[in-house]
Amino acid sequence: MVFIRAASLPGLLAVSISAFGQIPPPESPADLLSGQYTGTSYSPYAGRSFPTFPLWGDTHLHTGNSFDAGAFGARLTPEDAYRFARGEEITSSTGIPVKLSRPLDWLVVSDHSDNVGFFADLFAGKPSILSDPKGREWYERIQAGDGPGVAYEMIGLFANGKFPESLMYWPDTPEFKSVWQRNIEAAEDYNDPGQFTAFIGYEWTSLVTGNNMHRVVVYRDGGDKASQMVPYTTYPPYGSPNPRDLWKWLTSYEEKTGGDVLALAHNGNLSNGIMFPVRAQYDGKRLDLEYVTERAKWEPLYEATQIKGDGEAHPFLSPDDEFADYETWDIGNLDEVPAVKTDDMLAAEYAREALKNGLAIEARLGTNPYKFGMIGSSDSHTGLATTQEDNFFGKHSG
Repeated sequence: MVFIRAASLPGLLAVSISAFGQIPPPESPADLLSGQYTGTSYSPYAGRSFPTFPLWGDTHLHTGNSFDAGAFGARLTPEDAYRFARGEEITSSTGIPVKLSRPLDWLVVSDHSDNVGFFADLFAGKPSILSDPKGREWYERIQAGDGPGVAYEMIGLFANGKFPESLMYWPDTPEFKSVWQRNIEAAEDYNDPGQFTAFIGYEWTSLVTGNNMHRVVVYRDGGDKASQMVPYTTYPPYGSPNPRDLWKWLTSYEEKTGGDVLALAHNGNLSNGIMFPVRAQYDGKRLDLEYVTERAKWEPLYEATQIKGDGEAHPFLSPDDEFADYETWDIGNLDEVPAVKTDDMLAAEYAREALKNGLAIEARLGTNPYKFGMIGSSDSHTGLATTQEDNFFGKHSG
């Protein structure tokens, strides 16, 4: 056994410390990782800078503030719709408890801008409505259980520009402005950053003799900006059924508020050949550079599927695609008595054909107006954003 004398320990320690002092310090983590790796990483997540977690929601939902939804029995409010979408259990318009299997991540309450809030006041028997003969007739029929009949009559009158002007809630009326402000406040109240996004929105419900030209307008803004302008409508003199005029309104909104909006067209399958024009619009005006530029700017997405049928493809246009006949609704338009649908209309109704025609238009005019992404929504008129098969409550409440 070898013994080291205690007296020698300080010397040994001095030598050891001196030796370690001659070794350069290790590189910092930043220095060690500074060399760019050029090979394929084993980690599948390395280098990813894009989001990979899908979020689910509905960009197209109606509450009792939409006159057709209300006439068919919807009594839920925007507040109810947001509560349901966030995962709360609520009571449906038909009186039963309802709840989603999982909460949504976002929701757009998109009530029709034309006559918004009118039916709720009609149902409540507002004196100013009951003083009108047609208003009283509708009220009495609703009380007698003929709400659906009133709904069909209202839709038919509206589709053909014959809705009684004395009963219209015009955009400059206190009633219209009040409902719009309440819609904004509901979205603000239920918006929860990082958890749930309550988008402000509305539906611009253009019907050209019953032919569907609808767009949902979605705001990327809060109430401070959205409240500066009331929604655009389709009835002259305050509105227009022409998409060109909607795009002018969107431009005006952004210029005035510094905000950010977009429009989502839907249900070309019910447009009887006017949703995706190739040469000229429904009014005969030829497509020009202004049209294709504005449509490409304001409509980057198309709602290709919803309750009123699938709008991507049609078996007449894609005869070799066995999936082209999925959820097809191709019977006429949205008139009270649907207009006849003919095969020559179909090419200007479906998204897949529009993608092809857009390339031809681009070659002719320099811009592709139909370079859009596709989404699906519910267009539920029950106030309930749910399409799950075992938790579905239909298009309307009645």
